[in-house]
Parts: sequence; structure tokens; C-alpha cells
Amino acid sequence: MNLENLDVWAGKKGIQVMGTGDFTHPQWFEELKTKLEPAEPGLYRLKDAPAGGSPTRFILTVEISSIYSKNGKVRRIHNIIFAPSLETAGKINATLSLIGNLKSDGRPILGLDSKKLLGIILGIDPKCVLIPAHAWTPWFSIFGSMSGFDSIEECFEELSPHIFAVETGLSSDPAMNWRLSKLDKISLISNSDSHSPQKIGREANIFDCEFSYDGLIGAIKSRDPEKFLFTVEFFPEEGKYHYDGHRLCGIYFSPGETKKHNGICPKCKKPLTIGVMNRVAKLADRKLGEGSESRVPFKHLIPLDEIIADVFGVGASSKAVKKEYEKLIGAVGSEFKILMDASYNELARAASPAVAGGIINSREGKVELVPGYDGEYGKIKILKDNKEKSENQQTRLF
Repeated sequence: MNLENLDVWAGKKGIQVMGTGDFTHPQWFEELKTKLEPAEPGLYRLKDAPAGGSPTRFILTVEISSIYSKNGKVRRIHNIIFAPSLETAGKINATLSLIGNLKSDGRPILGLDSKKLLGIILGIDPKCVLIPAHAWTPWFSIFGSMSGFDSIEECFEELSPHIFAVETGLSSDPAMNWRLSKLDKISLISNSDSHSPQKIGREANIFDCEFSYDGLIGAIKSRDPEKFLFTVEFFPEEGKYHYDGHRLCGIYFSPGETKKHNGICPKCKKPLTIGVMNRVAKLADRKLGEGSESRVPFKHLIPLDEIIADVFGVGASSKAVKKEYEKLIGAVGSEFKILMDASYNELARAASPAVAGGIINSREGKVELVPGYDGEYGKIKILKDNKEKSENQQTRLF
């Protein structure tokens, strides 16, 4: 996950702007200062890129874990910080290093109230932005069932007007978030939260705006569908915390089933980990499908290597999948082009008919999903034809 590999994989995925992640970590920050140079205002590029230069741009980001007590409850909140320059990022690092150990992890754990964190970064540079990360994850998020809040205002108090966006996370999508009228004026962004180069772009944001830090932030803040075109989303059932359950017990429940069991695991008799779907339903004041008017739209996509793996019946990291993936990228173009735009005929010229059909079916939502729960990713199967679809009644939850 160094800058050179991030650059390579951004090209394969079809990504123009990527967050650096982890700019508070001293060694990584030194790499950023050494290897990046200014490009468009607030964006950076590799200094020593191949001939002709790299089209990949980097925006300075970090995820901070805040663990603190507020209103008689321990809160565990992850927040993303965007910084407009290396100079500003350096000042943030200098301030936060006085509060906690920035060397221990790329996502430092600080005993710092989220509101105070927001106040610190705005005091350093008013162009800084804080966006709550994966907002519904049970253990570490602003709305998480285990240690979060019931509203943005409860968390950030008088600084709440500075929170203009939240990250939906892998286990929720915009339609779920639209059920909360309190989020009507909040932008919903989707990021890949990748922990390996191959997972870059599993979620993303598509813009048509000024190519700069201010342009991107302005597009998010405005919620203008002509500038912020759409988000790319996991099927939320595939996320690790969609349903309620216990991973070690192999128990997973819909919210209705959880209610029947009074929130208790029937195997170990301990409280279940309450997932995203249940938590959204608890805070929602609308039914699914309501509140979508004039909102930034979204598309559900399945990562290309997962589609190939499903068709081949092997693991996504197998040699056969990697070979087919590289063949498709080489012949058709970026992964996003393959997943969203390429025709069946284009795909079939570069891949087997089964893989081409799998890509089209996934694009059309012809999938069967078993939801994830308690840290266990959901399982996805691409349906081959209408007969199979009727025989395998979809377990999609909505």
C-alpha cells in the first residue's frame, strides 16, 4: 500500500483522485512529503511518475479513532479528516501528537471528544473537513449501536453546522440513510475503506466539478446532482455488519428475528451485536423508498474480481481470477468502465461468455445475497438466468 502501488491500482480501477489515508503517521507523512508534489490546488501527484506523468491525484486524508466518555456513556467514533495542504496536515500532526501516540497505528486512537477534534482542525485551517466514517458500524461510528449517538447534534453540539456529510460505510447505502429526515441536508459519501490495493474503489464518489480540493469539497457540500453525480456502493448486505448476530455462534438475524429473541443469542445467551439495518430502522422516521427526492443517486456494483471468482467457482485471490482480471483490464479498460459502461459484446470479446454475462447480471442487480453480520462479510451469488432467479428466491432484504 505504498504510493506507487496506489497509483498503479488507481489506473486499473479508473480512479482519478484518491485519499492518501494515514497522514498523521510520522513515517507515512514523511513519504507523502518526499514523494508527492503539488498538482491542482489542494491535490498532489507522484514526483517520479513514469514518462508522461501519472493522472492519479492524491488528497490528504486520515481516519482518527476517538474513544471518550460523554453523557455517561463510552463513545467510540471514527472520523475522516481532509486537509487542503501538506503544511496544514503537518500542523494537525504537531497538535495531535501532544494528545496521543501517532506512531502506533495508521488510524491513531485518541482520548479526544469528536467535537474537540473538529474544533482543533478548524482552528488550524478553516478549509479542513471532518466527516464521520462508516456512520452505522456497530462498534466505532457516530450512529453505531454499541457506542454511538442518536444524532449529529448530540455528538458535535454547537459545531454541528460544520458537519455537512457522513460516510455511509459498506453495510449501508444511501436509500437506507434517506429514511432519516434529520439527514436530509447531509451529503452521503462512499469510500472504499480499502486495506489492500485490490479493494480500492469498491465504493467511490463520481463528480463533475472543478478539479481541485475546493471543487471536490464544494461539490460534496452543495449536494448538487450536476456536480456530485452519484456514488458507487456495495450491496449493503455484503457488508460486515448489515444483519444482527454472533459470528462465533454462527447466528445471524433480521431485525424482526432479533426482536423475537429479545436481542439475545440463542446459543451463548449473550446480547447480539446489533447491525446496521436494525440501527437504521430504530432511528428512521420514514419507510424505505421515501425521502429520495432531489438526492444524489447511487449504483450498486460488485467488484470485478468477485464476479469472476463467482463465475469460476474459486476464491477471489486465485491465479485464474487474477489472470482473467488483467486480461479484461488490458482489453476493455478500467474496472469502472467494465462494471458500468462496457457492452456485453465488448466484454465477450475479452472474456468468456459466462464472465461477460455475470458482469451484466451484477450491473442489473440479478444477484442472490446472504447478509453479513458481526464482522462477517455477506455472501453474494450472481444469478445466471431468470430460471435460476425464480428457483433461488432472492434474499435481498428490501
